[in-house]
Amino acid sequence: MNRTTRLLAARRPALALSAVATVVLGLAARTLLDGPVSAFLGDALYAVLVYVLVAFVGPRARPVVVAAVAWALCAAVEVAQLVGLSAAVVDAWEPARWVLGTTFHAPDLIVYAVGAATAGTADAALLRWRARRGPGAADDPR
Repeated sequence: MNRTTRLLAARRPALALSAVATVVLGLAARTLLDGPVSAFLGDALYAVLVYVLVAFVGPRARPVVVAAVAWALCAAVEVAQLVGLSAAVVDAWEPARWVLGTTFHAPDLIVYAVGAATAGTADAALLRWRARRGPGAADDPR
């Protein structure tokens, strides 16, 4: 198994764990914090989760591409709120509220960009760090 294959094999489980951690953090932020801080952090973490899911589907994609796709998906959900599509889905199935929301809020588009960019920056830094570890580093027990 070559180094790239090993790195990719380790990437998906790490992304799955990151998704779970992001959901837990998002729910904690919405539950434990109040006001605009809760809303900002929750929306930013929503974009981080979308980033992680896009990276999981395309583990070879560059972080800047994953961040752009994640933001576009978040923006599409926000626009769906504007045109009433999200509300229609939530009327049909209430749990969809957790994913789609119902109320358009233009500043959310900026918060989603911050969340996706933060996730992309962290992911790129982690990928660079892993690449610098050199061949065989994934097998090194240190």
